Amino acid sequence: MKKVFKVVILSILAFAMVACSKKDSTTVVFDAKEKFGCNVLNFYNWGEYIGEHVISNFEKAYNAKVNYSLFDSNEAMYTKLLGGNSYDIIIPSDYTIERMIKEDLLLKLDLTKIPNMSLIADEVKNLPYDPNNDYAIPYMWGSVGIVYNKEKIDPAKVEELGYNIFLDESLKDRAFLYDSERDSFMMAFKALGYSMNTENEEEIEAAYQWLLKVNDTINPAYVTDEVIDAMANGEKDIAVVYSGDAAYILSENEDMAYSMPKGGTNMWIDGMVIPKNAQCPDLAHEFLNYMLSYEAAKDNSLTVGYTSSNKQVVEELSGEGGQYFGNEAYLPRSNYELDEVFQYKELLKEKLAALWIKVKNK
Repeated sequence: MKKVFKVVILSILAFAMVACSKKDSTTVVFDAKEKFGCNVLNFYNWGEYIGEHVISNFEKAYNAKVNYSLFDSNEAMYTKLLGGNSYDIIIPSDYTIERMIKEDLLLKLDLTKIPNMSLIADEVKNLPYDPNNDYAIPYMWGSVGIVYNKEKIDPAKVEELGYNIFLDESLKDRAFLYDSERDSFMMAFKALGYSMNTENEEEIEAAYQWLLKVNDTINPAYVTDEVIDAMANGEKDIAVVYSGDAAYILSENEDMAYSMPKGGTNMWIDGMVIPKNAQCPDLAHEFLNYMLSYEAAKDNSLTVGYTSSNKQVVEELSGEGGQYFGNEAYLPRSNYELDEVFQYKELLKEKLAALWIKVKNK
């Protein structure tokens, strides 16, 4: 899953500090050192995946210091953690959270210390990889879909074909796809009507052949982050894009539209977790609760461009007068039976990685 995010500033805001407690976040709530015996929080996160004022406001409110480090993939983060590095907060993706739970790397959360859990949207609670939210607190969520130029490609055709639109020979040299085996095989599985978590050998082979056919038919450009500005600038007419990046593209180019295939797609969730080797777990719980507050969640969503787990923030930003009102990429669909969350399956991942090399080298 792509996670080096484009910073999205859709408007210049007078940042209103209205916390759930109705306190200004710059008001000292308590001294972390006095209450917990520690005041340093080691926070490991994706690049450009935090609100403009969130860390500084937390530091002021709790007289604490946040050491903020960045990773660019779930796998790099996992390797660093196994290497003995200690963090108090990490934000992995759904399938990696599942892996970390299975391998007993995470602290079981004390939800009595996180009362702002009550503010979370129902769509991101109690998901299969963590059914009772024992280990992870939802942070951002979204979808993978198709961004396309509606002035050059018939919207009805995109809606009818879903990911099979990428087999339309008229799109030759006009398409971007992600340089990612996970995202590309997801697209192939869904185009063929399979689960993106399948381990069926015949279905995997069929998806591989589908991707080879896409290569032969439309000669797509395989990209990562550059797809964002490229689509905003109209360099190509269609691309597979993550929803937050799509929201930015749509805000920059009125010719662009966003479609979630009716055959299903990846719905992803990133969660906040506390590793077992955390040095300051009580302050980490306080930080998780703070991140769910209205003010922090709004800052995060406005800055990053992805959908918040805070229900009020989602409703406000996507509602009439909100910064994302009318932006079809901001609000993911929910409870759609053909959408899925990635599961952690090491053998499947290895198979897809090997086949992806063949796709790219064809």
